[in-house]
Amino acid sequence: MGRFAPASVSRENWALLGLLAATVVAVSALRPAFLRPDNLLEMSRFFVETGLIALAMAPIIISGGIDLSVGSIVGLSVVTMGLAWRLGHVPLGVGLAVGLGTGLLCGLGNGLLVARLRLPPLIVTLATMALYRGLALGLGANAPVSDFPTSYYDLGQSYYTVAGRVQVPEQLPVLLVVLALAWIALHRSVLGRYVYAIGHNERAAWFAGAPVARVKLALYAFSGLMSGLAGAIYLSRVATAKADAGTLMELDVITICVLGGVSISGGRGDIPGTMLGLLIVSSLVRGLTLARVPFEGQKIVLGLVLLLAAVVYQLIQWRAGQVRPVAGRSREDGREMPPAQGE
Repeated sequence: MGRFAPASVSRENWALLGLLAATVVAVSALRPAFLRPDNLLEMSRFFVETGLIALAMAPIIISGGIDLSVGSIVGLSVVTMGLAWRLGHVPLGVGLAVGLGTGLLCGLGNGLLVARLRLPPLIVTLATMALYRGLALGLGANAPVSDFPTSYYDLGQSYYTVAGRVQVPEQLPVLLVVLALAWIALHRSVLGRYVYAIGHNERAAWFAGAPVARVKLALYAFSGLMSGLAGAIYLSRVATAKADAGTLMELDVITICVLGGVSISGGRGDIPGTMLGLLIVSSLVRGLTLARVPFEGQKIVLGLVLLLAAVVYQLIQWRAGQVRPVAGRSREDGREMPPAQGE
């Protein structure tokens, strides 16, 4: 099986770097305080959670899937951590294990339905989005938990002091470690080649020997695990376990991935582009917040930037001669794939 790195990724990432530079210039002209180092580091506190989930969502979309349940998994993980504290006053480590375990179980549930039963990912995760949110609301019973010990807040509210005065949020190294692992897995491992192969043509990948079901199961399990981790960091940051945590987070994460060059039809995209998408969206939102632009105005600007990015990508692919028709892809033609032997 050959390498499936798309040829135009570097061009797309150059375009993203240009868009990021334009965003920073525009935002700093609007609010010069945006470029202060303390503001940039403080901004990172707010994008770690969506960044963790985006690093898991990007490979899923590249493989031709989608996970709409990530926001609900965040909410359910936060609620189970709150219940663990309310019922048992568990220490921080146990609370984290509860949150991560909840996310992993939810992701495994999605993966089994998509990979083993071969149900459409859109339908499965749309259903589990409602299921997991309903469980969170039922277990939470509209009673937020907020009387955690101070050790719960370290991960989301404390700082590392670097060079004697630079305050780095404690959750930022977590994102950097997951970023490195995701880059290695997607771009320097056999697993990554399988992901691109499945996204290009699932049937051909299966005939070439790719363990399609196991790869999909691993991707959705990782997505659930990262959603659980994001929930733990969210709880530590806001200090309250509420059932509505993570509401609409799936839309933010998908926006980041698409803006970062991940093709919604599968087979294209990479981790660096996804991170550039995260930085563009976060810079835009932070700058507009500093400029006191209303929430509705922020969403309008974000939508316009996403449309602009879509046009630029289309022009880049058109010039590179890589625009291809959707019809004829075996993954979309409705025929049943041969049974996955040995999986």
